[in-house]
Amino acid sequence: MPSAVPPPGAVPVPPGLAALEAEITSCRRCPRLVAWREEVAAVKRRSFAHDEYWGRPVPGFGDPRARLLILGLAPAAHGANRTGRIFTGDRSGDFLFAGLHRAGYANQPVSSHANDGLELTDAWISAAVRCAPPANKPTPQERDACLPWAVAELALLERIELVLCLGGFAWQAALQLRAAAGETMPRPRPAFGHDVFWDGAGRWPLLGCFHPSQQNTFTGRMTDAMLDATLARARELTGS
Repeated sequence: MPSAVPPPGAVPVPPGLAALEAEITSCRRCPRLVAWREEVAAVKRRSFAHDEYWGRPVPGFGDPRARLLILGLAPAAHGANRTGRIFTGDRSGDFLFAGLHRAGYANQPVSSHANDGLELTDAWISAAVRCAPPANKPTPQERDACLPWAVAELALLERIELVLCLGGFAWQAALQLRAAAGETMPRPRPAFGHDVFWDGAGRWPLLGCFHPSQQNTFTGRMTDAMLDATLARARELTGS
């Protein structure tokens, strides 16, 4: 299980973020997602039969002083829904954390469980939806029900300068965040694309990136070089 207590040498988690984590992990707002995440945690995958599954909403994690927010889709059923930390314990996370390590955002290239020593510097990772959805497909209604958690999270992450959106679903969630912050959205709304940058008039602009799912990485639609280039651009945009 993840914990608000940081590993040795990590930046302490401020009380506000720790309190928000406690609220997020007790959420039961979406009946379909609650039923699915708990069913998966009870039935388990054979290869993880001896693991104790998390089976709850997954909070964000990383450096509370981060300038970069990385926004994913949702926890994987046998990844974060098992380990309790977003992108931890699945193939998408393997791809992402290796890239974050190459870019200097992570202290190690792999993450297998929540207490494996992984630390992020100048980056915070979160998800548009905090519970594992059936077929990895949350609904827009579930995304919107989860929106207040991201609003509260961003209010506490006071140094965020850029949101890196992993996939179109996360892009739409980030636009909803901008609207929730009081910004008037253009019509039509800016479309998602890999390496697409949109500033608008808000506090933090958006940068698009294909999601590091196996569907993208195994087919070559998303490559190491593409991720490296996007993370390098994120560095430039945040002045780091």
